Amino acid sequence: MASEEPPFWWKEADWRAWSLWPISAVYGRVARARMARGRREKVAPAVLCVGNLTIGGEGKTPVAIALAREALRGKIKAGFLSRGYGGSLSAPHLVDPENDAARLVGDEPLLLARHAPTVVAADRIAGVARLVSEGCELIIMDDGFQSARVHMDYALIVIDARRGVGNGHVIPGGPLRAPLIDQMRYADAVVRMGEGEAADIVVRKAARAGRPVFTARVAPCSPQEFQGARVLAFAGIGNPEKFYATLRETGAEIAATRSFPDHHPFSAEDIADLNAEAKAGDLQLVTTEKDQVRLCHGDAAMAAFARSVRALPIRTVFENEDTPDLILRDTLGRWRERVLARPD
Repeated sequence: MASEEPPFWWKEADWRAWSLWPISAVYGRVARARMARGRREKVAPAVLCVGNLTIGGEGKTPVAIALAREALRGKIKAGFLSRGYGGSLSAPHLVDPENDAARLVGDEPLLLARHAPTVVAADRIAGVARLVSEGCELIIMDDGFQSARVHMDYALIVIDARRGVGNGHVIPGGPLRAPLIDQMRYADAVVRMGEGEAADIVVRKAARAGRPVFTARVAPCSPQEFQGARVLAFAGIGNPEKFYATLRETGAEIAATRSFPDHHPFSAEDIADLNAEAKAGDLQLVTTEKDQVRLCHGDAAMAAFARSVRALPIRTVFENEDTPDLILRDTLGRWRERVLARPD
């Protein structure tokens, strides 16, 4: 099964993108207005947003985790705020990584909750209040750059160097969530993930606007973990090819791959097919941590399958190891200025 994103999004704009341009233009106008209305409700704690310009697959969650770890090293209690996948929860919910199911809170919040308190909330203002009640001093928003009601002290954009902004068109003609020029107006910095030239247009716009551009990459936590292993790699994420490339870095021999749409709810048929193919080829099943958390909270058969699958833990490695500290210092500095400027 292929990714739910149309492949033409990630190629030079062709007749399909241009035929959808009128709809993209309307979508873009609505997104532009939504972004202009947002960022007005100022909350007590500092707010750092880690977001994307496009639909998924850029690596923002590992970046958010790296920033939370840096905050904790500095004795700053950070918490994550997310809408979850679909934003279906009406009241703010503190994620329990051991007992909550991905279908309720989303797979990314389950990963985030392993590192810091994580709240899923459709109403982000209420979500912030819930995190404050947990003692959080710094709110790291995982996504929400385009539509947040919360004032952001620092908005960090993560862009994949190989995919960039695709064909440069707005949904549904391309992967952009809003026109690029409008989004960049609200960005405070950019993190270019990996190697490639596709993100150069974003880097140039950031540089012209005086915004810092940081460089980072995703790396396996255990570089030699799969050395020499013959594997069947499968993933239901925004950019499966990034996962496969990272897995190859460990020395694994990828004999077969199976890609599913982002946030894919694995079925009994899916796991039966994967099991059969792995058994026939004497292959080890390997997937992402994000996919594994979706599998862990299914029925008994799904949970048993999850135990037979190995996940590839990853981390964000910044070219300059001081980058996370710099981002946090800038965020907290802007927050202090905001607090001092507040009328008594």
